[in-house]
Amino acid sequence: MNIHEYLQELEGYKNQFKKENQDYKDKTGSLSARERINYLLDSDSFMEIGAFVSSDWENYRGEPENIGREGVITGTGKIGGRSVYVFSQDFSVRGGSLGELHALKICNIMDLALKTGAPIIGLNESGGARIQEGIYGLIGYGNILNRNTIASGVVPQISVVMGACAGGAVYSPALTDFVFMIAEKSRMFITGPQVVKCVTGEEVSHQELGGAITHNQLSGVAHFLAPNETACLDMVRELYSYLPLNNREKPPVITPVIPVVGDLDEILKIIPMQPQKQYDVRRVLKLIVDDSELLEIHRYFAPNVITCLARLNGATVGMVANQPCHLAGCLDIQASDKIARFVRFCDCFNIPLLTFVDVPGFLPGTSQEHGGIIRHGAKILYAYAEATVPKITVVLRKAYGGGYMAMSGRSLGVDIVYAWPTAEIAVMGPEAAASIIYRDEINNSGSPDMILSDKTKEYRERFVNPYWACARGLVDEVIDPRETRTKLIKSLEVLSGKQELRPAKKHGNIPL
Repeated sequence: MNIHEYLQELEGYKNQFKKENQDYKDKTGSLSARERINYLLDSDSFMEIGAFVSSDWENYRGEPENIGREGVITGTGKIGGRSVYVFSQDFSVRGGSLGELHALKICNIMDLALKTGAPIIGLNESGGARIQEGIYGLIGYGNILNRNTIASGVVPQISVVMGACAGGAVYSPALTDFVFMIAEKSRMFITGPQVVKCVTGEEVSHQELGGAITHNQLSGVAHFLAPNETACLDMVRELYSYLPLNNREKPPVITPVIPVVGDLDEILKIIPMQPQKQYDVRRVLKLIVDDSELLEIHRYFAPNVITCLARLNGATVGMVANQPCHLAGCLDIQASDKIARFVRFCDCFNIPLLTFVDVPGFLPGTSQEHGGIIRHGAKILYAYAEATVPKITVVLRKAYGGGYMAMSGRSLGVDIVYAWPTAEIAVMGPEAAASIIYRDEINNSGSPDMILSDKTKEYRERFVNPYWACARGLVDEVIDPRETRTKLIKSLEVLSGKQELRPAKKHGNIPL
C-alpha cells in the first residue's frame, strides 16, 4: 500500500468512528455515546484519545466498523472554553462492559487529567465487568477506583449515569464528587432484582431498587435528578461553570448580577416572629445571591437542610442552610452526612462557605440514637473545623445547643458571625431552659403555667437575644437583614487572601 491508500484507510476508520449506531438509538431513544460527548462539550472542541485501542485488532483488521470498539470513547474537550477530560461508555458494544483495554482507555485520560489539572466527567452506562475476560475486568475496575481516590480533592470528578450500571460499574461513580441520574432511565445497583429475589425472596423493580428517584431521595448516592438526557447534560454544564479546574485554582468569577427582587424590604417579611412557625429558607437565599440563582446539591435527600452552590458578586460560594419547612430544620443522620460531604468538597476546591442557621438542635428519638446520630453528627463538626476556606455564619433565628455548634459555630474556627435581630442563641429553647432553672419555683406555685410563661419570657429577653451572644464575642455584629448581601460581599473580599496552617499529618480520621 502506498501513502495515499493508507490515508484512505485511515479516513475510512474516522468516518466509521463518526457514524453512530442508529439501530441502538432508534431502539432505546437514547443519544449514542459520541452524541452525548458532542452535546456536553463546546462545539468542535472534542479531541478523541485512544480511538484505535482494541483487544481484537488482528481479527477486525479488515472490518473498520469493529476496530476501536472497546465500549468506551475517551478524550478531552472544553466546556465554556475551559478544559475537561471525558469518557463515554457505549452500551451498544457488549453492553458497555468493562474489560482490560476498556479500563486502560479510562485510566489513561484520568492520568492526563491529573497531570494537566483538569476535571474528569464520566458518562456511565455499563453492565459491569466483561465476563469473557475473566479477572482482567476486575483488575481494570481496581485501577479506575484507585485513580478515583488519588484524584479526589485534586480535580473535580463528575459522574453521569446515562442508563443501567450494575456491579463494579457503580463504585467509580460513588467515589466521585457528584452523581447525576435521569428519571425513569438511570439505574444503579450492586445486585439486580433477579439476584435479590434469588437470595432474599424479595421482589422489586429495577427503578424501585436502584432508580434515579431511589438514589436521589432515599440513599443519597445521587446528587442531581434530571428529566431526560439533554437536560441532564445541561445540568452538568451548569455545575461545571461553578467549579475551579483543580485544587490549586479558585473558582471562576463572572460578571455579577444583582438578585431578582422588586422590594428590598421583602426579606423582612420572610421569617415569622413566632419561633415555632415555618418558612422556606430558599426565599432568604435567593434575595441574597446573584441573579437569585441556586444550584442545589442533594435537593431531594435530607430536605431539612439545603446545600447549594451560588454566586456572590460574581464569585462561587457554597451555602448551607437549615430548612424550617422540613423537621423544623433539625439535624438528623442524613442531614449530617449531606452537610459534611458538601463542606469537605467546598474546602477541597477553595469555595468559601456561607452557613445560614435556624436550627432547634439534633432530631431526638431512639431511631436516631440507635442509628448513630452521635457518629454522624460528629461528621459535621469535623468537616467545619477541618475546613480552611473563608467561613461566614449568619444566624437567622434559632441556634440551640449542639445544633448551633454543628452549624458552623464560632468555636469551630468560623471567621465572621453575623446575626439577624430575630436570632436566638442558647443552650436550649427558652421554655425548656426556664422549666429547668426555675423548676422549684414553678412546682411550688399555685399557677405553674403562668409562672413558666413569665420565666420563659424573662429568660428569652435576658439571655436568648443576639446582643447577649454579641457581648460574649460569639457574634461579631447584629445586622439589618436587608444588609446581608452587602455584608457578605465585603466579608468575602476581606477574607479573599485567608491562609490557615494546620499541623503536619498524613490525614485526619473523620468519624465515618
